[in-house]
Amino acid sequence: MNGPKLRVLQIDLTERRVGVLPADGLEHYLGGIGLAAKLFAGLVDVQAAPLDAHQPVVLAGGALAAFFPMCTKGVAVFRSPLTGGWGESYAGMRLALALRLAGWDAIVITGRADRPVYLSIGPHGVRFKSAAALWGLDCEEAGRLLRQLEPGRGFRSCLRIGPAGEKGVAFASVNVDTYRHFGRLGLGAVLGAKNLKAIVIYGDRDYPVPQPKQYREIYDQIYRQAVRTDVMEKYHALGTSVNVSVLSELGALPTRNLQQSTFEAAERISGRAFAEGSLVRKVACAGCPVGCIHIGLRRRQFAPGYEYESVALSYDHELIYALGSLLGMSSPEKVYDLIEAVELYGLDAISAGVLLAWLTEAQQNGLLREEDLGCWLEFDRVEGYLKVLENLVEQPSELYALLAQGLARAVERLGGKEYALCLGGHEMAGYHTGPANLLGLAVGARHSHLDNAGYAIDQKASKNGWDSARMVHEIMAEEKWRNVLNCLCICLFAREVYTPAVVQKALAAVGIERTGEELMALGEEIFQLKNRLRSQLGYSSERLYFAPRYFATPALGRQIDPAQLQEMLELYRQQAGV
Repeated sequence: MNGPKLRVLQIDLTERRVGVLPADGLEHYLGGIGLAAKLFAGLVDVQAAPLDAHQPVVLAGGALAAFFPMCTKGVAVFRSPLTGGWGESYAGMRLALALRLAGWDAIVITGRADRPVYLSIGPHGVRFKSAAALWGLDCEEAGRLLRQLEPGRGFRSCLRIGPAGEKGVAFASVNVDTYRHFGRLGLGAVLGAKNLKAIVIYGDRDYPVPQPKQYREIYDQIYRQAVRTDVMEKYHALGTSVNVSVLSELGALPTRNLQQSTFEAAERISGRAFAEGSLVRKVACAGCPVGCIHIGLRRRQFAPGYEYESVALSYDHELIYALGSLLGMSSPEKVYDLIEAVELYGLDAISAGVLLAWLTEAQQNGLLREEDLGCWLEFDRVEGYLKVLENLVEQPSELYALLAQGLARAVERLGGKEYALCLGGHEMAGYHTGPANLLGLAVGARHSHLDNAGYAIDQKASKNGWDSARMVHEIMAEEKWRNVLNCLCICLFAREVYTPAVVQKALAAVGIERTGEELMALGEEIFQLKNRLRSQLGYSSERLYFAPRYFATPALGRQIDPAQLQEMLELYRQQAGV
């Protein structure tokens, strides 16, 4: 936090008015998701649509941001245009640092500008600047121009949307400093509806550390564990893309729209294949010593002769899953071409890939014709997918306008629900491990594998013989503790470093005393707060639907039992009250 009192910046785009929002009594949330959820709860209109001008967007950082390694995330809370419900997303790079240096614990944005604008937030205050010249530009070009226009190099964060957000694609993302994103649940469409192309944040504040000796000791402990042990090695070495071949060997890698859970070409698009064939560097979020962001070089010929171009793109497991194995892609070059397209348009890669996979099977099953989409789709062929991505943004037909609202709405109108990989209205992440993963994605606050790690609980259950009750207990316990980590906006890759004891010591070093019991109570409070908000926004676990495809394709080598999943869902409802 920026001092004894929280500092929350309020921006009204309609009136072009700026103020400071009272936040007395919210200090115990420690920032992050707790602060953002509480601010959102006081401002959201549960009767209004997600893209209504009055709906708020809340950005927040955590109390340890810029003080300790790997406390690098910023959180965004909004009403999701994809699901109609709770929207929660996280992004790294320099956002947390910039919020800290600008002196704000959170920023609340409401209203709709009468013409395209971008916000410049710095020591001078807030400026509303015309985005007329930026509107229509892709994320890369818009970012390049903003970096030239705005001051604060090295201490600023640049958030921007692409054409997908401007055109209201329900799974449009927000690009953060080129290589990170508010990817999931459609924040890009929300900003587009507000005529807000970009937000640039920078500052020059500094902060004294109240307990320097204590601070140095716990800082060194965290740093040493991050760089001198193997706790973070996976993320620095091959990165999360190491999971591609591992999951395929385990029988847990969704492939060809989950027609398979192993992929015969997994080694060709594995983390090792990407690293040995195209990795050019690793980068890190501001304040992180790990360097988990892997940047590869896609080189291609664009004309006869020696006419080549190259583009640097970040890759990780989820991208290689959604735009790789799920579409049957057999080479890194093909995956890169799809990554580049979703990056430039500003689309969520996972939602886009799952939709493309479903469209492929829908065409094969005769649900859609070639003339409906304007192209024929086949697994392992890039050209048709690039055409569909372009049309999702341009929306040249009623069909594409429907598809731009996401897979769940498409299958309501078109059918094909039995092989649509949606859970709670949100497209599936890259794991097919068992019932805990399915339940975790369906009931998690943002329907993300990062809510409760159901994929890991499946693997532990398989080794240890856990029953349904134990798995449900683990899912709930994990989600509650992750709420604490997300209040502090600690990167979840570092969750094994930031144990409850370490979190206590780190907070004490910056003058915030919390007992272990108080931290656990905070996790429980946010769990309940989010569930209340989700219910108000229309979420009900009784309406969950699990496609037959999940039970037809083996997970970790065995079929998922629908009866066991239903039993776990009932246990979760009873204990969580949703």
